[in-house]
Amino acid sequence: MKILTALTYYRPHTSGLTIYAERLAEAFARRGHQVTVLTSRFDPSTPTDEMRNGVRIVRAPVALRISKGVLMPTLGFLAWKYVAENDVVQLHLPQFDAPGFTARARLLGKLAILTYHCDLQLPAGLFNRIVNHVVDFQNNTAALLANHIVTYTQDYADHSPFLSHYKHKLTPILPPVQLPTPQKGAIEALGTAHQTDTKRPVIGMATRFASEKGVEILLKALPKVLGKYPNAQVLFAGQHLNVMGEQAYFDRLIPVIRQFEQSGHWKFLGNQNPAQMAAYYPNLDVLVVSSLNSTEAFGLVQIEAMINNVPCVASALPGVRRPVEMTGMGQVTPIGDANALANAILEILAQPQKYRRDPAEIARIYDPDAIAAEYEKLFKNISPR
Repeated sequence: MKILTALTYYRPHTSGLTIYAERLAEAFARRGHQVTVLTSRFDPSTPTDEMRNGVRIVRAPVALRISKGVLMPTLGFLAWKYVAENDVVQLHLPQFDAPGFTARARLLGKLAILTYHCDLQLPAGLFNRIVNHVVDFQNNTAALLANHIVTYTQDYADHSPFLSHYKHKLTPILPPVQLPTPQKGAIEALGTAHQTDTKRPVIGMATRFASEKGVEILLKALPKVLGKYPNAQVLFAGQHLNVMGEQAYFDRLIPVIRQFEQSGHWKFLGNQNPAQMAAYYPNLDVLVVSSLNSTEAFGLVQIEAMINNVPCVASALPGVRRPVEMTGMGQVTPIGDANALANAILEILAQPQKYRRDPAEIARIYDPDAIAAEYEKLFKNISPR
């Protein structure tokens, strides 16, 4: 089968959406499908056309950036070309350009499947409100034209204003999660570099530095944790500098973070590749996902942590709470409640064995090939007309 995956950002951009798309595309390729990814050339240093891990990546040139989006003048031409060449068009939403792809797919008799990752909620401001409305309109147009929609969990679907309109053509499929085996000595090397091997509690946060991620909730919770464990530290893995649209948020929080950095209680690791993340998780005692709104639909990092036997504290957002609820590996706390977050961290640190489960079983459920097989069932059972 020939599968076209279209999305605004792909690797080397790092987010939950791009990681999901990459894992799924490469799983399709391993299973014998011909996979093309059509995306933006947001980074001019990346090639316009390349093969990576069995997946062809075609990047359209970017003429202009608007908020967190991009304008690609040649995308329409490329969309016609690659939709015509493939059997299935798989789109990752939110995506401004999605209606054009679904319309072309329907006109050409191709199967159009949407993967809906999250609701879009840009920071406050008149311009961002306009962008939100435009993207909502585009997403709804794409959904009306699509043959079927996939989302991560029924919990998220039940609480999403967008997905509630499309229950008749909606299937929950868990996200693909996989990490490579750490290189020999990598876990120990990271521990030595950051003194995680001295029995100090280590709290992980693995995400982009963005306002919806609730970094300030962990900052507010940290003093209470330090009151019990004075040598505890946070290891923040992910992009924290020059995150698109988040400079004001970073500028607001960085004075407090600098104080924790100076006292050795906070370290930024920067963007980590999959091999580095595989060495990162085993050095943690607990992972925090303190997200604040429905732009977070699951939190893939929770499963990555759990398959390394690391419990999690997740906010009680629809979808985000499900990994902990399904596995029992951690606690769910009220959204934005720093005191509850601190208490949950302290309880997990005090009784870690209470939150241990079988990592191999969790890994099996989220294996990318198993998730790709679920998509294949949809492709076979849904008519493109």
